[in-house]
Amino acid sequence: MSTTLTSKGQVTIPKQIRDALNLAPGCSVDFAVNCAGDVVIHKVGARASHEPDRFESARGKADIKWRTDDLMALLRGEG
Repeated sequence: MSTTLTSKGQVTIPKQIRDALNLAPGCSVDFAVNCAGDVVIHKVGARASHEPDRFESARGKADIKWRTDDLMALLRGEG
């Protein structure tokens, strides 16, 4: 499997590798170089050691369709 390096230094991880490591958009990965000079990619562990995202519990919970102007007025105490 090969891929092409972009001018920004980015590469696309081939699907077979993403599937093997169970990588999804937003996953963190670590890169390392072993003794033989091979690049090794590891999926970063679960967020168990980090604080939970304080916004995650609220994400997708709104049941009112706010217009931006109305919401900003409310947040500013104008209405």
